[in-house]
Amino acid sequence: MAAKTPPQETCAACEFEAPKVDETALNTFLSANTGWTLQHDQDIRKIKQSYRFKNFADAMVFTNAVAALAERHGHHPTIITEWGAVSLEWWSHKIKDLHQLDLELAGQCDVLYQGKPHANLPA
Repeated sequence: MAAKTPPQETCAACEFEAPKVDETALNTFLSANTGWTLQHDQDIRKIKQSYRFKNFADAMVFTNAVAALAERHGHHPTIITEWGAVSLEWWSHKIKDLHQLDLELAGQCDVLYQGKPHANLPA
């Protein structure tokens, strides 16, 4: 019997009226969370981070952990998984910008990464 996925929370960042993260909060996050960079894609602010792994299997374990986190919150990043690396990009599609939830989930991805034995690899 397959395990049931817990119901996802309502995603506050996924509402058209959701507030965009302010510059102070964004700069505070970027200062405190090294490795995350601010990207502009067609005037949409996004934050991006790449993580290093010893092999593809470890990268997939991390990818699946991020996917589970995203599902729990009903908010999903772009994930690119390849041999030895996983790249994440967070932003809120409906507001076409960053929301506080993007910063929170990005920080949680760092915690997921730090909890793994590969965390000593350079990014």
